[in-house]
Amino acid sequence: MNSFDLIGRVALVTGAGSDHGIGFAIARALDALGAEVSVAATTERIHKRAAALGPESRGIVADLTDADAVGALVSAVAQRRGRLDIVVNNAGMASMARGTDAALPLDALTPAQWNDTIARNLTTAFLVCRAAVPLMRAAGYGRIINIASTTGPVAAFRDGSAYAAAKAGMVGMTRALALEVARDGITVNAVAPGWIDTPSVSDAERRAGAASPMGRSGTPDEVGAAVAFLATPAASYITATLLVIDGGNAIAEDHAHG
Repeated sequence: MNSFDLIGRVALVTGAGSDHGIGFAIARALDALGAEVSVAATTERIHKRAAALGPESRGIVADLTDADAVGALVSAVAQRRGRLDIVVNNAGMASMARGTDAALPLDALTPAQWNDTIARNLTTAFLVCRAAVPLMRAAGYGRIINIASTTGPVAAFRDGSAYAAAKAGMVGMTRALALEVARDGITVNAVAPGWIDTPSVSDAERRAGAASPMGRSGTPDEVGAAVAFLATPAASYITATLLVIDGGNAIAEDHAHG
């Protein structure tokens, strides 16, 4: 096998329902390298995404906050080839729109809103990892890539404490799990996208991307390329790492002058 291809590998990408989103861009990148990619989301539109990938791809509707549903999902993906080589945890999202569950002052958040944000953005990844690791450990090989965010691990926005906590927690989980499985041939890494231009972003988010050092937001395909690299054999000695994809935005002290 070429160290930069994924021919013969079985992959699962969660949160891939949007045709112009990060999850589907990741799925396309893995598919282009030869992986057999299954995609998951919470609505039936995931079947259209699967149909646009390779002939062995499949779309699965699942509530990833439900442990039983996650177990069934992972089993279904692994059943065809008897293994699961690559997992990308992309499920979960936040909005900067004031008044949403992800954009309220901490003292205005209800416990239910806090728990829901943590469940969608962190517990989903925990449940998928918990189900996938035994399969990877048995095979002596695995790649887990968790899609975090610059929000939480390296930066923050006002009124975003729940989302920031979830994404920072994802990085902590990534590092701890990487140590647990390092001698089993499994790598675990996290990717932190910054301002990425997807259909769900607001005008304010696009303006923030334009104020980054590169003068633009990133693209889903740019995130997909980085994730695909971490999934390849070429990345076999990279684990417990956070890869920031933000055009240098997190280190720029003066955004007014790049």
